[in-house]
Amino acid sequence: MVGRCRMPSCGNGKLKTRFPRGPLRQVILLAMVQGWAAWVSGCHTYTQRLEVARRQFYNGSVDTALAEIAKAERGYDSSRDVVNLEKSIVLLSAGRTHEAEQLLRETRDRFDVLEEKSMLKDGLSLLTDDTHRDYAGEDYERVLVRVFLALANLMQGGADAEAYSLQIMDKQQQIIDAAATAQGENPKALYQQVAVGAYLRGVLREQTHRDYDDAARAYARVVSWQPTFRSGRLDLQRAETGHHSERGNGVVYLFALVGRGPLKTEVAEVPSSQAMLIADRIFSALGKQTVPPTLAPIKVPKVVPRQNNVQRIGVSVNGARIAATEPITDVTRMAVSQTEAMHDHVLGMAVARRTLKKGVVYGAKELAGIEKGSLIGLGIDLAGVAYEATEHADTRSWSLLPDTIQVVRLELPTGEHLLELSPLDYHSRACGPAVRQPVTVHDGRNTYVLANFPAERLTGKVQVAMP
Repeated sequence: MVGRCRMPSCGNGKLKTRFPRGPLRQVILLAMVQGWAAWVSGCHTYTQRLEVARRQFYNGSVDTALAEIAKAERGYDSSRDVVNLEKSIVLLSAGRTHEAEQLLRETRDRFDVLEEKSMLKDGLSLLTDDTHRDYAGEDYERVLVRVFLALANLMQGGADAEAYSLQIMDKQQQIIDAAATAQGENPKALYQQVAVGAYLRGVLREQTHRDYDDAARAYARVVSWQPTFRSGRLDLQRAETGHHSERGNGVVYLFALVGRGPLKTEVAEVPSSQAMLIADRIFSALGKQTVPPTLAPIKVPKVVPRQNNVQRIGVSVNGARIAATEPITDVTRMAVSQTEAMHDHVLGMAVARRTLKKGVVYGAKELAGIEKGSLIGLGIDLAGVAYEATEHADTRSWSLLPDTIQVVRLELPTGEHLLELSPLDYHSRACGPAVRQPVTVHDGRNTYVLANFPAERLTGKVQVAMP
């Protein structure tokens, strides 16, 4: 005769420990859903989804790039704003400046709203990862959206360009001030100010032929914030003497978007992952329940520069080489330095997320009365491992930004002139085909030219405007 079951988990021949309900059931189901989602998406990051669009854009195919961006944004509502940023650069390069300005303005306003953090969404991201949150932009992106608003508006006559230039400076200071803690710490205190906003303010004030004091104050900021911009001191000296240009001359400002900006990639924080693994072992040995072992590394985003052959844009006027652009804002350096300043905060959030997930599994097993070392407990730990393995660093970023924003000021006689723009390498040698663009110079007036050279050839077209 078969005896009555004497296993601890049985009584009267019936299994006591059933598939858990309540919190534990939710954890296991969430792990299954996360794993399924990762399988369906092929674990593609935002950076990978935009790869084809970026390649087409750098090859000069703006229409194809727009079509690829439209494909990439389908089904990713939380990434809508950053995709619009990508689209705005393509539209701006194609000469569709009004559309670009509209998208940039909408995204600026959305980012401002999303900066007001939602506790609910923050809590949900701790149970999943940051890719499930609406993207509110990195600090440098929230500043640069105003830079490109100014440039887009400038190429339409510049009615609002000065207001945007003031927003550039104000936004950066707001970001820095908001990071200050009651303990007097501020990880953003060393953020470098963006000189292009002050530069645009100086240019626009100077062209009035009367507001030279305002122009001089703006150029003084440029000199202070971007000491490597050699033309800044000449601009300051000119404004201090109240002299826009010689009689019979006008000024051409060439703004060039040069090189390919940084990319955000996913990296594993090995030391933190190892520390979590040791903590898991200690906690599982001493606690009433085991916790899922840390097999999946802790992943965080990292902004990395890209190699660029094109370094400056040489400018010839009527067949004679007379100047080259120089950086007024180093976008890559700005992005890298700001994200490095916030690295410890981002890593801390990632570790907190991993700890919370382990705590949820541990607490749920306690509530369900799971016996330590039981088969179902092992199964739940395995589900927890799968749950943690679905984490991805948030690699969403404005990936079509230039490496640098550059400018050159040309004072030329009134009349028609032919500009020739040539991409130059590290040795100031031409590294791609030159582009010719006629311009008309008016006495005592400014003419603005915008061109995008993300690689060794122009993308889109050269644009000319005279407010």
